[in-house]
Amino acid sequence: MPDLCAMSLITTDQMRVRYGSADVLQGVNFSIEPGEIVTVVGPNGSGKSTLIRALLGVVKPAGGTVWRKPGLRIGYVPQKLAIDATLPLSVARFLSLPERQSKSVIARVLERVGASALQNRQIATLSGGQLQRVLLARALLATPDILILDEPTQGLDQPGTADFYRLIEQLRQEIGCAVLMVSHDLHVVMSASDRVICLNGHVCCEGTPNVVRAAPEYRALFGHGTGGALALYQHDHDHDHSHDHDHDHAHEHSH
Repeated sequence: MPDLCAMSLITTDQMRVRYGSADVLQGVNFSIEPGEIVTVVGPNGSGKSTLIRALLGVVKPAGGTVWRKPGLRIGYVPQKLAIDATLPLSVARFLSLPERQSKSVIARVLERVGASALQNRQIATLSGGQLQRVLLARALLATPDILILDEPTQGLDQPGTADFYRLIEQLRQEIGCAVLMVSHDLHVVMSASDRVICLNGHVCCEGTPNVVRAAPEYRALFGHGTGGALALYQHDHDHDHSHDHDHDHAHEHSH
């Protein structure tokens, strides 16, 4: 790969992913740098989860390349976890699968995500927010260079969602990892991200939150004027750092 990848954790070049005879993603150029928070947004069926799977190496691209920094440590938080409610599995035991962890390590990662009280609880009895914190704790066991989260706040209420994003930001500061999130919480994501990538089978636009918010491709996907998520974002964050980003330009990709 070219030298421009030298500092990146993960880079793709003209990546294409097919399911059957259909292209789900095409021409995707993507990179994430150490310590960066990048959020991927897009409508249902836009290929967001497929992008994550390709970056993780679960799905093999049909074209182009995916490059990962040698020795890259990834902590992955899935969208949801299906566990048989009748299966007796405590949080501590879950964190020791498949690799046994010491009690002190388990205690440390649970404390880091604010879930110390859950150690002896049964996984099947946890609320959505509690389970997400446990999954996050599990991801931290890898001492990750990058945390990858696929719609981690799906099913959480607004306070729970805001708490979870605050926790992610704290972890980024504490352990210095990069964060890549797929999200549908547009109004929260826009304030929490260094960079936003708008996806719809390809990269429609990308840049700082303010730049993407103004991009016509983003508005075409998520609505105009005072409606919907855009209005929430504008209402909550119009005061937000706009003077910092006057020099930014959206990287727009032709269709």
